[in-house]
Order: sequence, then structure tokens, then C-alpha cells
Amino acid sequence: MEKKGIGNRELVLLILIAYVFSFVVRMIWVYQFHDNPNFYWNGQLMINTNDGYFFASGAQRELFGMHLDNPRIPDMWSFGTVALTVLLAKITPFSLETIILYMPAIISSLVVIPIILIARLFNGAVWGFFAALLGAVTWSYYNRTMVGYYDTDMFSAMAPMFILYFLMKSIIDFNLRSALYAALAIAIYPFLYDGGASIVNAMGILYALYLLFYHRNEQTAYYSIMLVFLALVPFPLSDPYSYLMKIVVLVAAYKVLEKVTIPRIQSFVVIGVLFLLFMYFGNVFGLIFSKIAYYTSTGTSHTGLHFYSVTQTIREAGKIPFATFANRISGSSIGLILALAGYAVLVWKYRPFILALPLVGIGMFALWGGLRFTVYAVPVAAMSAVYLFHTVVTLISDKKSIYALTMTVMTASMLYPNITHIIGYKVPTVMSASEVSDLDKLNKIADTKDYTITWWDYGYPIWFYSDTNTIIDGGKHDNDNFIVSTIMQTTSPILAANLSRVAVETYVGSHYATIADTLFHNGQKNQLDPNMLLSKMESDTFQAPAKTRDVYLYMPYRMLNIFPTVMVFGNLDLTTGQAKRKTAFYPTRAVRNNDKMVEFSNGIVFDIQKGTLHLGKEKVPVKAFVVTQLIKEGGNESQQQAYGNLHGWIVLYLKSYRQFVVMDEQTYHSMYVQMFLLGNYDKNLFELVVSSPYSRIYRVKK
Repeated sequence: MEKKGIGNRELVLLILIAYVFSFVVRMIWVYQFHDNPNFYWNGQLMINTNDGYFFASGAQRELFGMHLDNPRIPDMWSFGTVALTVLLAKITPFSLETIILYMPAIISSLVVIPIILIARLFNGAVWGFFAALLGAVTWSYYNRTMVGYYDTDMFSAMAPMFILYFLMKSIIDFNLRSALYAALAIAIYPFLYDGGASIVNAMGILYALYLLFYHRNEQTAYYSIMLVFLALVPFPLSDPYSYLMKIVVLVAAYKVLEKVTIPRIQSFVVIGVLFLLFMYFGNVFGLIFSKIAYYTSTGTSHTGLHFYSVTQTIREAGKIPFATFANRISGSSIGLILALAGYAVLVWKYRPFILALPLVGIGMFALWGGLRFTVYAVPVAAMSAVYLFHTVVTLISDKKSIYALTMTVMTASMLYPNITHIIGYKVPTVMSASEVSDLDKLNKIADTKDYTITWWDYGYPIWFYSDTNTIIDGGKHDNDNFIVSTIMQTTSPILAANLSRVAVETYVGSHYATIADTLFHNGQKNQLDPNMLLSKMESDTFQAPAKTRDVYLYMPYRMLNIFPTVMVFGNLDLTTGQAKRKTAFYPTRAVRNNDKMVEFSNGIVFDIQKGTLHLGKEKVPVKAFVVTQLIKEGGNESQQQAYGNLHGWIVLYLKSYRQFVVMDEQTYHSMYVQMFLLGNYDKNLFELVVSSPYSRIYRVKK
């Protein structure tokens, strides 16, 4: 047990052990896949998050001069992730691929430092050490900071915990210098993780309320609030000068406040002005409400034309069950209950832990807002649960040996479900080496100003590996989803070719405005009927814009399972928001098969002799049973058994993949099914430039 605190040497040792533990646990994923050649590219394991390629592409531009014609590439000084990556690439001998692979584990493991330091503020560095072991690898935090999860999430919980530490330290030692450190951490935070701005805003406001309530008679409290509010006010300068200027202003303000005495009334005035500036220029309420609206929105857009909202198709943006919520924050439901009880004890024993409420609150919001919010609460939950253990153990015995043994066992019981999860969490890389090979071939064919049209899930990897541009991506999946969805599901090759050309040239010509809004004059007085314009594009006489660059269609095998979702966005009458037709597309596999019947894994039964499908109690006719397989020349060899039904569904057997697809007739004639699954395309409109079992890439000739 620890009564008077520990020395700096012991403190550093505890931090080092906790950090190494965090990093080693994250190496489990590397060990599991280190001998899988399909996960390697350029001599290194690839990353396992799509968004990582957004930041990695930004690093490519700074390091190698790539993506100069891509308007969506992040600037080095807009994201600390990109800046730090570029710095490491320049000062270390490691490749960009190695840096982006291990950087999440290196950075996120730093969370052990503020956890232990916060506990040390209350002479509890030892229980803080146990909390650090737990907090660094708990389910949700691990998922978003594991090796290969190259994203700003590596700063998501770590950076706020440092801010929390300095805020609490300024209360404990009541030293204006500690408030300055907190202000500096707040000032730098948006550069590291802008997505958590609302959390830091809430922490700053709560900090001010805390000081005004408990320390209203002390001048240092008012000066501390001034520094924190000043740090929260956005500076209207371009990066990186805004961060540098804010740091200079904060240090200057600190120096002034050290030497002057401001009367109480004037202090309130200064605080009030800074608060108003912070609220106005920081758009605090707008930021909070927009986040809530985004993560709780449903349906279609109801201003102007009716486009489908992408939010409800993203798993992390939906409501989650309590068990999932508990697992994410503490590893188990019991663990979460212990954490909540421990937090109550912490606040009762050490009042400054009230400042952690925003982190706890945003974690609770995950029940409605989705998985991504649980990560913020993990470190505080770990500290709370372990402090509860600490309290119980110290009540039982004051012997150090008993304390160490009991705390180890109790912490291990909390670690167990999390480590078990980590061992079983075998997340694959975003793409396989074979898929990347196809994009690398495109890179050798295409120019950096060319565009690749595909679903937004593959936008960032396409940037990174093919050095071409896209019209939708992981951060730009707006009304233009309609454009791409229409191209993929239309039965008209002419429309697919014309719309591809029109979309790209409109995007470039409009200085990268939303294509659908520009084409259809969405929400304007002269708003067009999209159905009429698309109908015109189906004509051979339609005059497409002059070609300024090549356009490619990327159709991957991995889109097969999400194609029903892809179709939702384009299967809309934009004037009403209603679906144009009822679609059917069911990728599946056979579980029972004989000469008469095939039973599929999704419960559908195919009567081969009669040519009917049984979907539960519903029976639908089959127009044709098509068997296709890949041939060495890069095409397909297909056979068809027709059933004589004028209309009906199609059962497609992809022999090379040992997979079936049951679909309606119109979907069978869609561009994705015809051009990728069957290899059929209009050679007057498209040129097949890359073909493999994993993807087909076509150049639009128009």
C-alpha cells in the first residue's frame, strides 16, 4: 500500500512496465498474422482500418509528392496524425508502411502516463498502475488503438486524460502553472483529435464551475479559468500558425497574470468575455447538437430532393445493447457495475474526479449514439473499478504483501475478459495483397489526375495504392452516393458511361462541389427532375462533357455482400424519397444439394426441376439458372438453364467462388453483376484494364 507516495524513480518504473504491457498485448495481432503473406504489401503487414488510408495518403503527398490533384487529401498541418507520421518518416529509418502499422500502439499506450499520474495526485500511484494495466487494453480502447488501427483514435482517450490530469493538478496544488499546462494541452488537442472537441469544451466549462463553486474566494481560481477559456477560444488563423499563436498568447497571458492583480469584478468580466468568445466562435452548442443529430438521424434528406442518409448503414452509429455497451467500457457487465460504483466512491473521496464527468457522460451516450463513444469512458472506468478494489483491500489489511497479491488477482479478473477478447479479435487487413496488386496495376496505368468510381468504403485505399481520385470516400459519403449507386445498379451501359463522365467532369468543373446537388440544382428554384435527366443520359445522342481525364470503374468482389446496401442509395425516386422498385440480391452458399433441390444457408430453397424458389411461405418463379466461372484469359465462361418463365428471379452460381447469388431479374442485368460477376460489358463504352478474381477495373471510353 502507498501512504506517502512513491519517488520519481519508482514512478517511472511503474509507467514503463504499464506501457510495455500495453504495447506487448497489442503485438498479439502481429503474432497471429505475421506469417500470412496475403496480409503483406511492400514487405510489411498492412493496416486494418479504412480511415487510416486517408491520413496515410496525406503523408504520401508530403513525403513523395503524390495526390497533388486530389482535393480531399488532408494537409499535414490540419491533422497531428499526418504531421507526426511525416516527422517519424523523416527522422527514423522505418518505411511509411511500418510507421502507420505500429504508430497506433506506440501513441495509444501513452494513456498509462496520465492514469498513473492522476492516481499519484492522491498518493495512489500503485493503484493507478493497476488501473493503467486495465485501461490500456480494455475492449473498446484496444479495438480502436490496436496495431494497424492507424487513425486519430490513437489520441481519442489518451489526450483528454492528459488534459484531465493537468486540470485536476491545478486544483490539487492550486498552482497557476498547472492551469497553464492544462490550457496548453487544450490548445493542442484539436490538432491531435478534433472529433473530441465537444468533450474538451465540456471539461473546460465544468472546470470553471467547479472552481467558482468550491474556490470562489481564491484569486488563482479566476486566473486559471481565464487561461482555460482562452485556450478554448478558436483562433482565426490558418494552421499551423493558429496553434503556435495560441501557445504564445497563453504563455504571455500566464506571465501577465503572475505579475498583476485583477479585482474580483474585473475578473468576472474577463471570464465572461472569454466565455462568450468561446461559445460564439467555438460554436459549442451547434457542435454538440450537430453530433447528436448526426448519430441519431434516420431516413432520407427532406430539404429539396430526397437522398438516403448514410448514417443508419454505419454500425458504429447505431444503438447498442447494454451488454455490448458494458463489454466495450469494462470488459463485462459486472466490470461496468464495479466501475460505476468505484466512480461514485472516487468522487466521494476525491472531489476533483467530478471533472471526469464529461468522459463518463459521453461514454453513457454510446447507448444511443453508437460504439465509437464508449472509448472515452474506458480510462476513467478502469481507474474507478480498480480504486474500488483498492478501497476494499485497504479496509481488510494494511500489509503490503496482501495488498499486492489481492490487487493483482482482482485486476487480473478484470483483465481476463479483455485479453480473451483481444486474442479472439482477429481483424483482417483492409485489403488483401491480391486486391492491392490490382490497384497497383491501376496505378501503373492511370494518371494522378484520373478518377476511380466505386463505393465509398474503398475510397481511401484507392487513393493510397492507385494514386487516383474518387468522388465519394469514407469522409465524403453524401448525396453523391446516389450517383455511384446508380452507375453500379443501372441496366443501361450507356447511362453508366455517360453518368460516370458527367459526374467526374461536373465535380472537377464545379471546384469539387457535391455532384448530385450541382447536376439536379438540389434545393434551388430551378431544381430539375433527376429522372428526366437520367433518362436523357440513356440516349446515344446525349452529349457528355468534354473529356479532361480518364475515368475508371472499380468493381471488387468484396462489394458482393454489401451490394444490397449500395443499391438502396440509388434505388430512389429523388422527388418523393420512395424506392423505385423492390430489389432482391442474396449472396449465399449451398448447405444441402441434390439433383432436385438446393437449400441455401440463408434459408432459401431452390427447386431445380420446377424452377421455383421457396422464401419461407412465399414461392417465386425462376427465369434462369446461370453457372459462371473464371477463365485464364480474365473473362468468364457461362452456361444457362432457362425455365420458360417470361419473368422471374435469377439463380447465379459463381463456380470459381463456390457461391450462389439469388436475385431479381433487373438486378441481374445491373452493371455490377454483368461487368464484374459475369464479365459482360459493352466494348464500345468500356475497356477492361485490370481483371482478377478479386476485382475488375474498367476504363470509361466516353
